[in-house]
Amino acid sequence: MSRAYRYGAWDGGADPLAPPYDVRAAVDAIGRDVMQGRSLQEALRDLLRNGLEDERGRREGLDALRERVRRRREQLRSSGDLAGSLQQAREKLEQALTTERAALDQKAAEAAERESAGEEGAGADASEAALAHAQLDALPRRTAAAVRELADYEWTSPAAQQTYEELLDDLRQQALRAQIPGLGQMGQQGEGGQGQSGQSMEGVKELLGDLNALLAAHERGEDTTEQFAEFMAKHGDAFPEDPKDVDELLDALAQRAAAMQRLMRSLSKEERSQLQQLMAQAMADAGLEAEVSALNQHLQDLRPGAFVRGRGRESFNGSQPLGMDDATGALAELADLDDLDDQLAMDGPGQGLDDVDVEAVERQLGTGAANQLRRLAELERELKKQGWLTGPASQLQLSPKALRRLGQTALRRVFADLESSRRGSHDERSAGAAGEATGTWREWQFGDEQPLDAVATVRRAVMRSAATRSPSSSAQQRGVRLLPEDFAVAETERRSSAAVALCVDLSWSMYAEDRWAPMKQTAMALAHLVATQHPNDAFEIIGFDRTARTMSTAELAAVEPAWIQGTNLQHALALARRHVSRHPDAQPIVLVVTDGEPTAHLDDDGEAWFDWPTSPETLRRTVGEVDAMTRSRVAINTFLLGEDPGLRRFADAMARRNGGRVFAPSLDRLGEYVVSDYLRARNGSSGSRRAS
Repeated sequence: MSRAYRYGAWDGGADPLAPPYDVRAAVDAIGRDVMQGRSLQEALRDLLRNGLEDERGRREGLDALRERVRRRREQLRSSGDLAGSLQQAREKLEQALTTERAALDQKAAEAAERESAGEEGAGADASEAALAHAQLDALPRRTAAAVRELADYEWTSPAAQQTYEELLDDLRQQALRAQIPGLGQMGQQGEGGQGQSGQSMEGVKELLGDLNALLAAHERGEDTTEQFAEFMAKHGDAFPEDPKDVDELLDALAQRAAAMQRLMRSLSKEERSQLQQLMAQAMADAGLEAEVSALNQHLQDLRPGAFVRGRGRESFNGSQPLGMDDATGALAELADLDDLDDQLAMDGPGQGLDDVDVEAVERQLGTGAANQLRRLAELERELKKQGWLTGPASQLQLSPKALRRLGQTALRRVFADLESSRRGSHDERSAGAAGEATGTWREWQFGDEQPLDAVATVRRAVMRSAATRSPSSSAQQRGVRLLPEDFAVAETERRSSAAVALCVDLSWSMYAEDRWAPMKQTAMALAHLVATQHPNDAFEIIGFDRTARTMSTAELAAVEPAWIQGTNLQHALALARRHVSRHPDAQPIVLVVTDGEPTAHLDDDGEAWFDWPTSPETLRRTVGEVDAMTRSRVAINTFLLGEDPGLRRFADAMARRNGGRVFAPSLDRLGEYVVSDYLRARNGSSGSRRAS
């Protein structure tokens, strides 16, 4: 049965043929931090904060986004003067008074001319002008009080009266737009001091009335779905946020109201008092005071938390006067940036990238920043999706896959160090009586003495020939031509197994002296080497501080430094002796990495005892474990970190008593020393072996 297939352009979404997201660099970065003693959660948080280097060598993480937020905040703070509304009102008042005084002076001069000409009524006009002058001179110095007293003043100059009414109208518009930005120019004064239209001011009153009715119904718990739809159909243009329901509408209104409150807190007491009085005068003049007061009350009842939003008084240092609407807009944006900064800091317990508002990032910092945040979120998701991290967010752990990569990376570094000092010294896969084929092969290199893998060699030649042969020559060519790059050698390894106990010091001094990461990396490298190349070996990690305990590679990777005093080598050796005794037919290998002499031991009741300097009892019990190892013909090879003379004396004495060896490698060569010693010991070329 035939099938028909149709092909077309990809219609978007995730590309099913795209290669998987490469997070190996992120895993390595997390691994380095974990090796240094940081928790996995801290390492992941630092990775997200710092980001990974892109192709241009730049790091774009959460800290870079926070820096952009900081710069935007500083830009806002330097954008103008928050008291601009008051300054603008003062300037308009001075303009109106100057114009009015000029008109009064002209009136008085004209009255004097008419009076000298004997015209009746001229004296009364001169008196009226003088009285008006005196009234203006007696106005309070405070702008708000002066504006209030001028409410009933009979203006001589129509231009002065228009300027005064524009002052009130500007304040009214700014106050309305500060709460409902989309009101625009509704209610604006026109020429001659008249309103632009009676309908426009009535439209503002109608909007506020409908809005208060909607919020009152919502506050009573009524179903306002239809009422909200009707309201938005009628007044939706006034709300650029385009809310989808009453709650979103409330959030937008409360955010602006909180910004207005923040503006008032940011002004001086005198400025705040004057601006409040001016706003009240402007609203009362238009008959809007009751509706605006009702709206504020609804917002306080329905969104009380919004009015404590923000960080108190803000200091703006710009010279450009900001109107009330511009000032509240800037403060609302500043509050938005403050919230965004808190989200990007991820300082709260359990806080992650899912808690960051991507829309706020795009709104404040642009599409590029939002995409950057999405890439970081994708990185975090892919670490879990691809199996590098396991467990819930509060209990993340490195997966076995991640632990293998950490061990592989550490071992690769160790082998690179070995190669630089003596080529091939780490490789014990030589052929001979003790060698056994592993079933694997590798490319032949000059100087190899291993036997050729004939099957793999021929297969490589055939594959190469098929890839390079032209169609015309395929039928005529016969046989297989071998080239040097086709040769493969069979890998062999020794069949004998080993019982390996790696004892690592976990005392605080290891962390304090920057020995923690080299110790962990060495243990992970050795664990990976055993697991991948010598799986028949019985490997055990024993960590010790005041007490000792066996540890998996996952537990060792996750262990964090703790302020615990004590180096209980006696307990560690006891656990190591128990481990090798369980494998009587295996080569025993006991390796100890430490930076301090024994200062703790277990009493007969199993309780840990610590004393510094080393007590005779601790020394006696530790030497007892060394002697037990010696009687079992198990050598203890010790790797000393640091320059502690007491540790050096103890290690030398232990080596003479036990027959093991003592090494004092630098931190950067610890892994090389430990891995090399393990390989030599498992092949019987160093250390003591249990008698048969």
